[in-house]
Amino acid sequence: MLWSERADAAQEALRRHYWNPDIAMFNIETPCPNGDCNTIFHYWWMAHAADVLVDGLLRTGEAVYGETLAELHDGIRRRNGGVYPNELYDDMEWMALAWLRAYEATGEEKYRETVHILWEDIQTGWNDHMGGGIAWHKSQLAYKNTPANAPAAILAARLYRCFGSAENLEWARKIYDWQQRSLVDPVTGFVWDGMNRTGDGSIDKDWKFTYCQGVFIGAGVELWRVSGEPGFLRDVLRTAEAAKAELAADDGVFPDEGSGDGGLFKGILVRYLAELSLASEEAARLAVPMLAANAGVLWDAGRSATCLFGTDWSQAPTEPVSLSTQLSGVKLLERMAVLEKLGFVDHENKQ
Repeated sequence: MLWSERADAAQEALRRHYWNPDIAMFNIETPCPNGDCNTIFHYWWMAHAADVLVDGLLRTGEAVYGETLAELHDGIRRRNGGVYPNELYDDMEWMALAWLRAYEATGEEKYRETVHILWEDIQTGWNDHMGGGIAWHKSQLAYKNTPANAPAAILAARLYRCFGSAENLEWARKIYDWQQRSLVDPVTGFVWDGMNRTGDGSIDKDWKFTYCQGVFIGAGVELWRVSGEPGFLRDVLRTAEAAKAELAADDGVFPDEGSGDGGLFKGILVRYLAELSLASEEAARLAVPMLAANAGVLWDAGRSATCLFGTDWSQAPTEPVSLSTQLSGVKLLERMAVLEKLGFVDHENKQ
């Protein structure tokens, strides 16, 4: 299994170059002598690190992934002052999504408890500013954006699938409806970033990120899965087409969105494009070639000799290499391994 072997190599590079047992978290870049790079606590990066550990665990069953997840769970809580909630609703949503997957993969009750603590806090972000929606930050309740709403819809739908409760499904629908009504271009399906950031009600239509397309696609796929309603799938197929047209280069490769937080954006899009590809034959025809094009370029041109990935998937990175960009590369290879196992891609990267 070619893509599984490549995912193994990427996961090994992540563990070898970034894992810091002294803090039970990943260093935020490499090289990072003595952990000196860790001047900032990137809470939401650690959520995505947990997510890729779950990917590795589900694919291989190897104990090291579960052991590292348990250490990371404790390390994040310690670094966050002994609790899991924080001031940013989108960050908490990513953390809850990661530990929900970890719970489903391991059955560890502490992960389920973390998810429910976070979900209870996340719901407090909903308010009537801008006609509804979950706020981005607890100190900026009138600013609403896609990063704080579409992942919450994914989370609510998955909570309904996992635990039931009609209230969770109601939340998923309510958040999705606000998101679609407020921050999705009705003509093209392209997803805008946010609204009222500057207090004048304006929409940040010029902020064109892979992240926003990915989370809306994920929300629609999850609601389609739990409801069976085809309208959700139609919505997100249109968004995937718009993302390709608006953001991909001629060779299909997604843009360089920088290191820092932007380094995670492409990884978010590829994770949910892979979910979309499993929804229908039509979805697979659209999404799988997009993923294969990016993965082929990343592996052939975008990795270092030590299997590190940078901001531009079409060229090898130079040091230092951010944890955020490494995680995005791992996500893509892990998704390709899943698609390969299911017969969606062959060894020549073709559908």
